[in-house]
Amino acid sequence: MPVWKRNLYVCWFGMFVCGVGISQIAPILPLYIKELGVTDTSRIAQLSGLAYGVTFFLGAVFAPIWGNEADRKGVKPIILRCSLGMSLAIGAMAFAPNVQVLIGLRALQGIINGFGNVCTMLIATQAAKEHAGWALGLLATASVSGQLLGPVIGGGLADFFDYRIAFLVMAALIFIAFLTSAVFIKEEHRPALRKRQSWREAWSAAGSRRLIVILFATHFVILLTVYSVQPMLTLYVSDLVGHSGRVALISGLVFSASGLATIMAAPYLGRVSDRVGARKVLLWSLLIAGLILIPHGLVRNVWELAGLRFLLGLTLGGLNPSINILLKQVTPDVLLGRVLGLSMSAGNMGIFIGSLSGGQITAAWGLNVVFIGGGALLLLNAVMIAVFLRREQSISGHDKGSGVRFQTK
Repeated sequence: MPVWKRNLYVCWFGMFVCGVGISQIAPILPLYIKELGVTDTSRIAQLSGLAYGVTFFLGAVFAPIWGNEADRKGVKPIILRCSLGMSLAIGAMAFAPNVQVLIGLRALQGIINGFGNVCTMLIATQAAKEHAGWALGLLATASVSGQLLGPVIGGGLADFFDYRIAFLVMAALIFIAFLTSAVFIKEEHRPALRKRQSWREAWSAAGSRRLIVILFATHFVILLTVYSVQPMLTLYVSDLVGHSGRVALISGLVFSASGLATIMAAPYLGRVSDRVGARKVLLWSLLIAGLILIPHGLVRNVWELAGLRFLLGLTLGGLNPSINILLKQVTPDVLLGRVLGLSMSAGNMGIFIGSLSGGQITAAWGLNVVFIGGGALLLLNAVMIAVFLRREQSISGHDKGSGVRFQTK
């Protein structure tokens, strides 16, 4: 097996469990905050949004920093540092004595969490050119699937054992990712890619600078809309089931319905991208996701909600992979690590603002407004991309496969 492919599978596992570690707190966070002494429902909603979102805000700030460190010192040391640090931070959450300490540990987790960014850099620079689109598409599903499947794991552990056990199990899984990365990842130093260039020199070589910026904005909007409901969904499920039964577990299942769909859809949509182009997959995925998100606020029972979450997950399988594929196509190798780091920053900032604003909007007007507003944003983003590509983008050849290059603007 080629070294880059082995690295891909190890990174996929690591990104998956790190995604689980980040998101497994979502269905239990309001319940855990209540256990830590907060009783007012509106206050729980606000603190849940803050505790959930601060991880992603600081992740947005530090993602380019970790990318720059990886360029200077190599990717593997940063992968090991991030995975070990996340394991320790999540494990410590099991012993948080109050909400303030919990939020502080979530902040520390965000500072340390550069695992996905540096793994993407590693595969983007190592993968064979003819397989780069497939490799980046597959890797993109790891974090998304982990973040969407994590809640069912966290909810199940919390219901059958204890909230604190959920943190300890997640810490152990990420520590396993640290060990597998230490043993199996091999970084091939390629001097051509290690040559340092100024941002201006590298940026001038980009195939379509406007498209790169549009993709950053799209990544921001996607995660803003998807994650604006994440911290509040447990309360929504609780209202639908009437506070009876295993609320945390049912919430986890509802969360993870979209994760299962993403895992199922991503390989198929990757093949579709090879045939018709990543641009078309991105546009149609955005359009359908917007149409599916709006009726989330009109469901009458938890099963309807789970069904809509599953359909939403099918569209997510075409969003993040398409963004990474297009960024790979239009970005020179010497700039790719920094561009991917900025894309991850845009996504993390979307998660942070979505989580924080979702909590505030829910407390003021209800979760239905979040669903309708998020769907409208996705539809508007789809229209924006369609207009931009029609008016501003010149295409050289056909947008198919990973060998496409856009003309320099």
